[in-house]
Amino acid sequence: MKTDVAAGEGPILVVEDEPTISEAMRYALEREGFRVETAADGRQALHRFRANPPMLVLLDLMLPEMAGLDVCRIIRSESIVPILMVTAKDAESDKIVSLEMGADDYITKPFSMLELVSRIRAHLRRASMVETAPEPSVLTAGPVKMDTQAHRVWVRGESVSLPPKEFALLASLMRGAGRLMTRDALIGQVWGHDYFGDTRTLDVHVKRLREKIEENPHDPRYLKTVRGLGYKFDLT
Repeated sequence: MKTDVAAGEGPILVVEDEPTISEAMRYALEREGFRVETAADGRQALHRFRANPPMLVLLDLMLPEMAGLDVCRIIRSESIVPILMVTAKDAESDKIVSLEMGADDYITKPFSMLELVSRIRAHLRRASMVETAPEPSVLTAGPVKMDTQAHRVWVRGESVSLPPKEFALLASLMRGAGRLMTRDALIGQVWGHDYFGDTRTLDVHVKRLREKIEENPHDPRYLKTVRGLGYKFDLT
């Protein structure tokens, strides 16, 4: 069962095997008033995560004992906590795989502590908005039915599991069903209007939604691309 850690509760968990980087992040975050816990390898990260659930995880991609992607996948299966990958690997394929494993954002080394703190605050604000914003309990569009309170989705009557960002993106598209949703609008609604990460994040999440919703993801009937503008949940 996934836990729902409210923004502002718990520490930030920094998972980094390089002591100098780990301590630099701890120092910068504690100066901003955050509580911080650290882990130096993947197995220790999971132990710390389960013992004291954090409000956000900063996760290095390359770790001893257990790879960062595996840690990300396990955490995402247990929690909707925001996960920010922090790594020296900047290949697009690494970013896409991280997002597909459930990460919410990706920042490459070297980075400024100002940028890191800004991204953390953006994700925490977004998490807080998701928790408190009133919304209809049940949404229906095409073959999809969504219960926003129970965090459940059915496609053609079959239950489908969605990670938090995919769920939020699908909810935004369903609320605007039949209308163009611009890229900026979707990014603002799902990742926050002050998000300044890789915009490919949106495309990766739409691709994964198509794989779960469309009968033929390569020729989508419902989740349509409006070239150069955004996406639309088509009801025609």
